[in-house]
Amino acid sequence: MKTISGTNLEQAKSHNRRVVIEAIRTNGPMSRAAIARMTALTTQTVSNIVEELARSHLLIPMEAQKIARGQPIIPYTINPMGAYSIGLELGRQRAAGVLTDLSGTVCARIDRHVDRPGPTEAMPVFAEIVRDLQEAFSFDRARLLGIGIALPGRYADGGVTSLSPLNLPGWQDFPVARELERLIGLPVLVENDATAAAIGERLHGVARGLGSFVYLFLAGDGGIGAGMFLDGHLYKGSRANAGEIGHIIVEPHGRLCTCGKRGCLDRYVSPSVAYECLEIEDAQELDPDQLDAMIAANSRGLEVWLEQAVQPLRQTIDFLELAFDPQTIVLGGSAPTSLMIGLAERVEPLYTPVNPMEKRTIPRLMIGATGKDTAILGAAALPIFSETNPQFDVLQKPLTHRAVIG
Repeated sequence: MKTISGTNLEQAKSHNRRVVIEAIRTNGPMSRAAIARMTALTTQTVSNIVEELARSHLLIPMEAQKIARGQPIIPYTINPMGAYSIGLELGRQRAAGVLTDLSGTVCARIDRHVDRPGPTEAMPVFAEIVRDLQEAFSFDRARLLGIGIALPGRYADGGVTSLSPLNLPGWQDFPVARELERLIGLPVLVENDATAAAIGERLHGVARGLGSFVYLFLAGDGGIGAGMFLDGHLYKGSRANAGEIGHIIVEPHGRLCTCGKRGCLDRYVSPSVAYECLEIEDAQELDPDQLDAMIAANSRGLEVWLEQAVQPLRQTIDFLELAFDPQTIVLGGSAPTSLMIGLAERVEPLYTPVNPMEKRTIPRLMIGATGKDTAILGAAALPIFSETNPQFDVLQKPLTHRAVIG
């Protein structure tokens, strides 16, 4: 269950607008009266916001519903064609882009071959992909909210890389968002792939409607990270680098990690270790069907990896539950689905929860979006999330009315 609140403060109009969209997105078609009850906003405030959103085509009215007494009620729903966004992703051998509508449906997709690109090579390719996507699908370009980019690594404010993604040259301290905005004239948002995937999962996946969850992202190129929603907020930390759980020590004095420590989670659970056990080289350069076939053909190698990965993962899930008390842990990412399923099956039973007698309606561990498109669809969700997710930090005083959305 997730708490979402509105406020009647005039200065929080933007927040209220997002609260209304979130209520309908999470619960389905709703009347103005139902929205007012759900959000603790006044009926007049809701009416004004709904009219504004309908004029901007973000909401559309449905057929009026007759009730026993009084006037028929008109439910409103999200209009998939009310807004669009573009997601971009960069790998060692490819740059890709998708155009999605407000519901997350992919309207167009473009892939380009690249060879270990630095920013000088990648930025023009990204700009070309953005232009080609707008030509590939007929839509009102005034409804394009912006561009989202998912890249491995860490990021400072403004989409500046603080670590080189994919170990590619030239990306250290490169202002990705600013440079791409200069080339294409559209707003650009940059996130690490784990956070982007968590946003996509909350908007369109198994975490839809959840206020608190941790998304464990197993990257196809080898690492493990996390994206976190806590009490309805995307939690990024004081320096926007929360979720670097791959470097939690799970085995004191264990295997040497690239970060310089020993016994990090990455050295036991990450897909790169799975590929070592499976004797698969250059996994990131294989297409998904090839990779799945190689995994299926080496059941012994998969078993070796699972035997060493399950206990560290179980420890990590226990730590995350104790530290953040999420509604669930979501396991997903761009690593092969067979690896996710193997981990999810073998990690049970989990450690006893803090309150073992509590009746749970949501599993403690769920498999979310997986496959090579996970991060790019998360990237496409960034502008939509920015436009429609309630912004609790705009509130100017404590809220006194709260409503619960399931």
